[in-house]
Amino acid sequence: MKTMGLNEVREAYLSFFESKGHLRLPSFSLVPKNDKGLLIINAGMAPMKPYFTGLQVPPSKRVTTCQKCVRTGDIENVGKTSRHGTFFEMLGNFSFGDYFKEEVIPWAWEFLTANLKLPKEKLYVTIYLDDDEAFKIWTEKVGLDPSRIFRLGKEDNFWEHGQGPCGPCSEIHYDRGQGIIKNKEEFIEASESDRAVELWNLVFTQFDKDEDGNYNKLSKPNIDTGMGLERIAGVMQDTTSIFEVDTIRKILDEVCKKANVSYGSNKQTDISIRIVTDHIRSTTFMISDDILPSNEGRGYVLRRLLRRAARHGKLLGINGTFLYELCDVVIENSFGAYSELKEKKDYIKKVIKLEEERFSETIDSGIEILNEYIEEMNKNNSKILTGEKAFRLYDTYGFPLELTQEILEDKGAKVDLDAFNSEMKIQRERARAARTEYTYMGTDISILDKIPADLNTEFVGYDSLEVETKVSLIAADENFVEALGDGKSGILITEKTPFYSEMGGQIGDTGIFVSENCEGIVTNCKKNISGKIMHFVEVKTGTLKNNNKIKLVVNNDRRQSISKNHTATHMLHEALREILGEHVHQSGSFVDDGKLRFDFTHFTAITEEELKKVEVIVNKKVMEAIAVETEVMSIDEAKKSGAMALFDDKYGDAVRVVSVGDFSKELCGGTHIKNTGEIGLFKIISETGVAAGIRRIEAVTGLKALGVVDKKDEVLKNIQRDLKCSEKDVLSKIDLVLAELKEKEKEISELKSKLAANFEDDIIKSVYEVKGIKVAAASLKDLDGNSLRDLADKIKSKVGGNVVVVLGSSNNGKVQIISMATKEAIKLGVHCGAIVREVAKICGGGGGGRPDMAEAGGKNPEKLSEAISNLQNIMEKLVK
Repeated sequence: MKTMGLNEVREAYLSFFESKGHLRLPSFSLVPKNDKGLLIINAGMAPMKPYFTGLQVPPSKRVTTCQKCVRTGDIENVGKTSRHGTFFEMLGNFSFGDYFKEEVIPWAWEFLTANLKLPKEKLYVTIYLDDDEAFKIWTEKVGLDPSRIFRLGKEDNFWEHGQGPCGPCSEIHYDRGQGIIKNKEEFIEASESDRAVELWNLVFTQFDKDEDGNYNKLSKPNIDTGMGLERIAGVMQDTTSIFEVDTIRKILDEVCKKANVSYGSNKQTDISIRIVTDHIRSTTFMISDDILPSNEGRGYVLRRLLRRAARHGKLLGINGTFLYELCDVVIENSFGAYSELKEKKDYIKKVIKLEEERFSETIDSGIEILNEYIEEMNKNNSKILTGEKAFRLYDTYGFPLELTQEILEDKGAKVDLDAFNSEMKIQRERARAARTEYTYMGTDISILDKIPADLNTEFVGYDSLEVETKVSLIAADENFVEALGDGKSGILITEKTPFYSEMGGQIGDTGIFVSENCEGIVTNCKKNISGKIMHFVEVKTGTLKNNNKIKLVVNNDRRQSISKNHTATHMLHEALREILGEHVHQSGSFVDDGKLRFDFTHFTAITEEELKKVEVIVNKKVMEAIAVETEVMSIDEAKKSGAMALFDDKYGDAVRVVSVGDFSKELCGGTHIKNTGEIGLFKIISETGVAAGIRRIEAVTGLKALGVVDKKDEVLKNIQRDLKCSEKDVLSKIDLVLAELKEKEKEISELKSKLAANFEDDIIKSVYEVKGIKVAAASLKDLDGNSLRDLADKIKSKVGGNVVVVLGSSNNGKVQIISMATKEAIKLGVHCGAIVREVAKICGGGGGGRPDMAEAGGKNPEKLSEAISNLQNIMEKLVK
């Protein structure tokens, strides 16, 4: 056996299967495409599901990949063991109805023993109980001793997930121990003790399980294999820990260097070192695939991993931000296989640093409050934090439940999870509603995804907006039909089409169709999951039948408007990179005939000056009337030419490159104008943030842009009329009006303060006690926030001692509530945030804050008196 680095093993595997006629595909993005049931790619075959189910035609019947994957199901064990990790790479070779067991079993043996030089006496094989075919191949074709083959049951050696394609497996195991494993019982024991390590799982998908539980043989069986790269690299490097594998060990060593600790000297320290090492791998790869930290979905997974790593960095004694520097080691050791890591290096580091800084603020305030809760638990001899308090930390302060649990675990305590989960129920249901149920292998597909694979449409819409063609298929009401009658709606597949189908952010074309005895409109054009072009139509007169000859005509004016906006989007992208920096890249777009929307990576709001510069650059290029040219070339040629591409998109052998002179060059399948002068005018109408690190610009072109300018001119004229001044005097007149308003506001504020002072004595006289705490409360009217705060502060100072003040005011149809408490009152159990939250609930609102000061709002002023009257009951419940 020879020693090989992780990167060497990956290349050896992919090259081996290329030599067996496989197409090497780059890893798919961690963000699933067309899979609503999967949050993040978690297995090598996951992106291949449409090929296995026949929904998409694979680029080759033989494919090999090294797929990046993230799994967080065992996150609690990451760091505590030497083999658990959240990020891993999965080597795989796949056959879509091509070769089967006869080929894949000998290839697997050849790769392991001839290429990797693994000792044959160290390898054992498992097969499914009655898979005699696999047994025969292993013994007769490979020549493996039958005593080294063990038959296992469904739980171990049969792959299935509900209905759909399934089949038996054969696993290859490596024995790390000494001596011979003599029988199945010894093998199971060796496997459970990690002596026998599973290297490779060969899945023989040969059945289709129906709804009655019957296993029907597939006419074209498939092969799906998976071998964990880190695991096989560990075997090649004779290490039992994934953290000792060369590329991962380099990250671990850098963690130790930053923390000034040594690995292997302290159990708790080692846990933190491993957690940071693993999580920085996951987060670096996730961000490279444009996943950004958020409070839901895959963004929450990323935030959870980053914050968990940051906390364990603190436990190691690392001060300040550090994770964004660690990702350098990840990138340096992996960019050879994943070029996007290097291309997006600055962007990845910026996202991580921003999240670290946010978390630093969150963790400091959260830990302070959690420590208060822990002190209270100690006083009460309790080892359980209430679900309400854990949820308050999560909801109000953004403090992750996982961190609360980990910190409590160190103290021998835990969270009341049932109570926490009941608080989270609404959010969970909302998240669940956002994702539909989806079976693992797609058995619940629509009729539109069952369009025959050999039914193709030639797109001629780049050069022509009308074409004579023939109807290939008609669908309506979830069925394939022979005809579509007068007034009916349906979907057409044709032999040719000039209609662009919605794709790449560009909306689909609309237009008309005409046949000898029928005519109607095309309301939209889209592709199904396998890329079939579908015309959504309405028949206006006559009947449309299968095989009819028809004429398809695209709405020319609408197409031109769409094309102007699409070309302007490319120009906007380049202008943003010039003004903001090379880190800017597309994160989504939408183009229709009305406007364009462009989402891109950037970390702060764009200034008015920067927006103006961007707008000027684009309009200068419009005025230069630059030729817009398209060229079809290979993907390698396109990249060498400097064309920009989306990293998570998969491109075919030939790609379309759209160039705006020397200014912009991008891979794009959309429609474009011939000359930038056709745009006429480019106008930005808005710039906003849509997520952490993602900005959005909306803009218009041509007559729409002129309309925006005209509308602003009309607004200016109306302001002139109302202020009774000329255009040149508008600004000075507005300044004068604002100055007068400010003076009036000052007078009003002074009057409100005097009014508040009149209430002061009455409120102090009405102070009452609850469990030894003095309570000063009142329901007031027409006081703004500042006046309410000043009044509460004065009352707190005058009453003194263990006092809590709760004041509410109804003002302009809304309720504002404020609470303040002294240190003495807080020691007795007062928490102003909890108090205002309960008071606000009665007024139809909410809020929160610190133990010593908090604010809340409400929508029902008529309930304010009731809420303040109910304060005594609230206090008795909250103060223990």
